[in-house]
Amino acid sequence: MNPVPHLRLAAVISAALLVCAPSARADAVVDWNVRTAQFVIDAKMGTPPAVRAMAIVQTAVHGAVNAITGQHPALGPQPDAAPGASVDAAVAAVHRATLAKLMPAQQAAVDAAYAAAVAAIPEGPSKAAGIAVGERAAALVLAARADDLAAAPDGYRPSVVPGAYVPTATPAAASWPQRKPWLMPSAERFRPPPPPALTSERWARDYEEVRTLGGKQSTRRTAEQTEIARFWEFSLPSIYHGPVRSVAAVPGRDASGNARLFAAVAQAMDDALIAIFDAKYHYHFWRPATAIRNGDIDGNDATEREAGWTPFIETPLHPEYPSAHSVLAGAVGAVLKAEVGTKPMPVLSTASPSAKGAVRQWTSVDDLVREVADARVYEGVHYRVSTEVGAAMGQAVGELAVARLLATAQ
Repeated sequence: MNPVPHLRLAAVISAALLVCAPSARADAVVDWNVRTAQFVIDAKMGTPPAVRAMAIVQTAVHGAVNAITGQHPALGPQPDAAPGASVDAAVAAVHRATLAKLMPAQQAAVDAAYAAAVAAIPEGPSKAAGIAVGERAAALVLAARADDLAAAPDGYRPSVVPGAYVPTATPAAASWPQRKPWLMPSAERFRPPPPPALTSERWARDYEEVRTLGGKQSTRRTAEQTEIARFWEFSLPSIYHGPVRSVAAVPGRDASGNARLFAAVAQAMDDALIAIFDAKYHYHFWRPATAIRNGDIDGNDATEREAGWTPFIETPLHPEYPSAHSVLAGAVGAVLKAEVGTKPMPVLSTASPSAKGAVRQWTSVDDLVREVADARVYEGVHYRVSTEVGAAMGQAVGELAVARLLATAQ
């Protein structure tokens, strides 16, 4: 997962929001989601820590808003009821308090955004109460998640023949399976069966697809496929929160419902990554960049070795199976389907810094999830089966979020 963290995103996300709802005025929940996306990028966070941060932030936002409105079941620790408090003040206070802890290097930018937001709110008891409930909600969620990174140290052990050189880059998120989930009973709850046997027809088919479509010098990948690959090279939470904002911007929705929606999505995404890294480090399956250069030793006569083969994008620093991008897409998709229900799905839209700010749209969740899967093959970093398994895992995690977080709130 390659977040391309140095690129600016605020204007890009705003453009994507306007594409999906040109006449809608965003509420404080959506406004701050857009701002926080830029803070995450400026903090140069990797994707797993960024997804965790967004889950903490959005859960605290829901706690604060719900303490004021009382419209939905709690999704985590929640302050005492505060009817009449300012929702806008509470949302601003939550973000200042959580982001100060999660990305302290962005403190000045966060403080400036907070000052501008609260300055627009009339002085009075409602504003003061909103700030207080927001700060309390942030403190409760931060305390509840304070130890979720401390369950186990990074114990990754490279596979090596004594004395033989292996690349020395440290794999990403090797300790992620030891984290405390939000929804799942354990990290291995959705662990899939192993990847296809190297002697199987499925392995040969997937190998050949990524070899021919995913190479840096591929002549089979079309211009559109290349655009899709470049678009989904970006993996920070904002690229998935864009479609969520498409739903949040539908006329008639309010800050309370949107706070619940973003919290459900963020928790599902975080649990999905816990599940996917459990599977990745359980199976330790090789990436195309390794397999294709060793196609003559996998025991399958149908796989052709290609010396010097390199993928279209840089290979992420963790095992291949299953696809983390696909698990995120599946999780978000399941929550959005449940949230929209039998109503027409709005046009889903998001933007990607790795594609120079390009905006893409989909008319269905399934189309979005399918495109993410295709992209990882076109990029040369995943086999087709890994994207299918990842999407199915994400759907299962998302449906768990729906059952626990959304079902009683309709």
